[in-house]
Amino acid sequence: MEKGWKNILNSSDEYLVTMARDLLQDEGIESVVINHKDSSYIIFGEYELYVRELDEQKAAIILEQINKGRN
Repeated sequence: MEKGWKNILNSSDEYLVTMARDLLQDEGIESVVINHKDSSYIIFGEYELYVRELDEQKAAIILEQINKGRN
């Protein structure tokens, strides 16, 4: 990933990363998903969600609130 971006979420579940990306987008936070899933063996690898370093703290707070709501 380019300099200036921070990884804030890793998951093997695409839907979780997509939901997080959509929620961050709703809050005006730009994010990028990187797919590291193996195309032959989809049980291997993860999806990674990155945000700009400037948005890292705000994004972490949003995702933390989501996790609290799920528990």
